[in-house]
Amino acid sequence: MNFFDLHCDCIFESIDKKKSLIDGDLCVNLDKISKFKEYRACFAVWIPDDFSFQESIDLFNNAINKFKEYELGKSKILLSVEGGKILGDDISNINLLKKNNVKALTLTWNGRCNIGDGCHVENSLGITHFGKKVVNELENNNIIIDLSHSSEKLFYDVCEISSKPFICSHSNAKSVHNHVRNISDDQFKIIVKIGGIVGVNFCKDFLSEKNSKIENVFEHIDHFMSLGGENSVCIGSDFDGSETLDEIKDVLDVYKLYEFLLKKNYQEKTINKIFYENANNFFNNL
Repeated sequence: MNFFDLHCDCIFESIDKKKSLIDGDLCVNLDKISKFKEYRACFAVWIPDDFSFQESIDLFNNAINKFKEYELGKSKILLSVEGGKILGDDISNINLLKKNNVKALTLTWNGRCNIGDGCHVENSLGITHFGKKVVNELENNNIIIDLSHSSEKLFYDVCEISSKPFICSHSNAKSVHNHVRNISDDQFKIIVKIGGIVGVNFCKDFLSEKNSKIENVFEHIDHFMSLGGENSVCIGSDFDGSETLDEIKDVLDVYKLYEFLLKKNYQEKTINKIFYENANNFFNNL
């Protein structure tokens, strides 16, 4: 089976908990992903909202060292950063991302940074003047803008000024479960229209009110598909970054979702697009 994961936190978790990326007890490690026919992923460096700029840089550099230590750049693993605090208030710090081959930047985490407001900020003011410069400079450097965690105001502000497709790497459907981290039908349709992609994730809290099951993951996928998402729906697991549903505890369990979609009369061609081809095509066309 082929699998492309738009968002996995294993590289952060390996640093924070001092765990091995080869065979440690992470949801995703190099031993587990070797079992796939083809595996690609965006390994995210999460920058917590309460980190200072220097703490953010130190964490990023540790992640880069880890990336090099395990020679992940020689595989099909991509690097992303989750949280615009990595830039501080200096646009030139985008050069640090470019130099280290970062493919995507999640503009905010849940709170506020110099770029704009995350999804937990009440009465969001959206994007800042600095944030507008960031959007332009990221696009100039072919670094993908990721709007998972963004407030709705920030999302629509980016829509007005962006010139390239952007993504929501790990966000579910608000119409299925009204959670602040999920996106509306209108937001999803915009992403489809501009040629972006959205990763359905396995975080329990984003799937349903309680007792999230694999059926709930299907509901989010099926809803996005009903909105014209055949070429835009992907998987953004959030492994090692959240509490995932009991039926999909680690990357080796994703086959259960594949089989569930088959039982729901999804064609293999369509499932393969969701699991791998949509994301693979998007990144190959950068």
